[in-house]
Order: sequence, then structure tokens, then C-alpha cells
Amino acid sequence: MPQPAALDDLVIVDFSRVLAGPLATMVLGDLGATVIKVERPGSGDDTRAWGPPHDERGAATYFQAVNRNKSSVTLDLATQAGAARARELAAGADVVVENFRPGVMDRLGLGWGELSAEDPALVYCSITGFGAGAGAELAGYDLLVQAVGGLMSITGEAGGEPQKVGVALVDVITGLFAAVGILAALRHRERGGAGQRVEVDLLSSLLAALVNQGSAYTLAGAVAGRMGNAHPSIAPYELLPTGAGDLVLAVGNDRQFAALCDVLGAPALAADARFATNTARVAHRDALRDELAARLAERDAAAWVQALTPAGVPAGVVNDVAGAFALAEQLGLAPIVELPRGDGSVARLTRNPIRLSATPPSYRSAPPDLA
Repeated sequence: MPQPAALDDLVIVDFSRVLAGPLATMVLGDLGATVIKVERPGSGDDTRAWGPPHDERGAATYFQAVNRNKSSVTLDLATQAGAARARELAAGADVVVENFRPGVMDRLGLGWGELSAEDPALVYCSITGFGAGAGAELAGYDLLVQAVGGLMSITGEAGGEPQKVGVALVDVITGLFAAVGILAALRHRERGGAGQRVEVDLLSSLLAALVNQGSAYTLAGAVAGRMGNAHPSIAPYELLPTGAGDLVLAVGNDRQFAALCDVLGAPALAADARFATNTARVAHRDALRDELAARLAERDAAAWVQALTPAGVPAGVVNDVAGAFALAEQLGLAPIVELPRGDGSVARLTRNPIRLSATPPSYRSAPPDLA
């Protein structure tokens, strides 16, 4: 007999728009929660208009990335009737998620204080750009936070202009932190506690995601700069030219470096005092790069991957997005799921990466059309 989904007894009312909030609620929806998405009449979520690209029906693909397993209702929260209906939905929910600027939900009668007074068991998640204090009025857009949060300062070529990451990574990270916070609050409630407010902001999420670059500053006062594809603490861990195409080497220890040198036909490099340890390789990274590039020029990137991988050396070519999906398919990871729509068409979307042996994610409905 099939197990019930992990979160199939939860109801989530989602007032959030764009990416971080919708990603969090989609993850929870994939795990079985019932998600009711509240949208503006006429236009809906901002990302419904974010295109191209569009699918064969003319619908924006951006919106569909993070809105499966949801139903949609349209409410004008600025009207008395719309706000009243929203309160009714919240009264029947385990979780409310919103990403308005601080104070907006309070003015609508949908704030944490009012809703939790009516339902002490409610878990209420607020996602902001810069918190509810001095940064409350700042607009929380991913590109802006990548800039002011330091990520662009460490992304790009040395001496070149700062670069953003190719996706809205800060929103993605924040959405995942929000989902974790919601699950922690639900677990607390399950153990006999009351509901609580979960607050996540883009800036704090990015600072947490800086990991080693953040701790380099907090512990050692080291402020990182742009290094292109090189790594501040590991070498060789970067993109290198070959006879045809670029090759990524991600050598994380001395054993892997020795294996690399053997495959390159240059075992003496592993014994060279400049390269014998990772610390030495980092100190002499330019000389190391020259040595490797001279030898990698003998074959193309794909050939080197075929030679290095069996030797235990992490190496790969730079795939485009289509190539990345093809690789996942080749490895048996089944990266795409197909969800039928009411009109007979099919939405092909990226699979949830979580695998659970007893209560796996489910794909029950395609992203909803605007009600």
C-alpha cells in the first residue's frame, strides 16, 4: 500500500510572488502539501509576464519553473471582500507565506500579529530583501542583492567588471532557507509547541551562502576578490585550455594531483616542490597553470575527460543547459518530469532533486493558469 506523502496533511496559503517564496512553497508542495497560490486579478504573479522564452501555448516559462503542485485563486487584497476571503483562507491553513515589504500585510489585516492571535498554531513565513528593520523599505531584487551582498565582487575575471551569476541564485538560496525554516517551525509545533513566525531575508541568506569566502572575512579579515574560474584555496581547481575546448579540473587533494600528472605523462610534476602540496600549488598557481596548459594542448577536452575520469581525477567539459540535462539523463537521474495540463498539453519541468525511499516527491499538477 502506498505511503502518504510526507506533508500531505499540510495546507499552505502562498501570498508570495516571483521566485524565493514560490520556490519554497513548490518544494513543500512536491512533498505533498496542498498549496493555494493567491494572485492579483488580471495579471497574477509578476513572472507570468516575464518572457521570452514562452512555451508552445505562449505562457512564460519563468513562472512555470516554481509553481507546480499549486492551485491559484485571484484576490484583490486592497478590497474589503478580497482581504476577508484571504483571511478565510489563512484561517484554514497550517502555513502562510508572504514576501511583501514589511508592514504591507499588517495594513491588509493579514499580518503575523492578527493571524496568529486567531490561530496560535499558525506558522507564518515572511521573506524580505533586507529584513524588517532599517532595510525594510529597500527593494529586494536578486541582482541588487548580488551586488550589495558581495557576490558580484568575487564573480568574474580578475581585473574585469563584477559579474552576476547566471541565475537568480540569491532567490533560490533564500527559498530553500525559507523551506527549512518552515519545516523546523512545523516540527516544533508537532512536539507540542505553538506556531511561530519564520523570517528570512535575501541579504542574510546570501551572506550565509558565501561560506568559505564569508569565513575568510569573519575569521581572518581577508576580503576576497575576483579570480575568474580559479579557487582561492585549491589548485588546480579551474578552467584550463586544451587542444580543442575548455576543460574543468577540480583537483581537491594531493592523490588526485598525482593521478592527474600520471595521465598527463608528467609524474615528475607531483614531486616538484612547487606543486607537491596543495598549499605549494596555490602559491605557484601561475606556474602550475602554464605546465598543465602545455600538456593539455596535446588532446581535446573530451578526450582528456575520458582519460582522467577513470583515473579518479574530477574533470569535465563545460556543458550548455541542454548538455547538462543530457548528462543527467545519461546518468539515470531522470531530470525531467511531465505534468499533463487540462488542455491536453504537457509541462516538462525539472524534477525535484530530493529522493526519499518511503515518501518521494510527487508531481500532481502542472503550474496553474490564472484563475
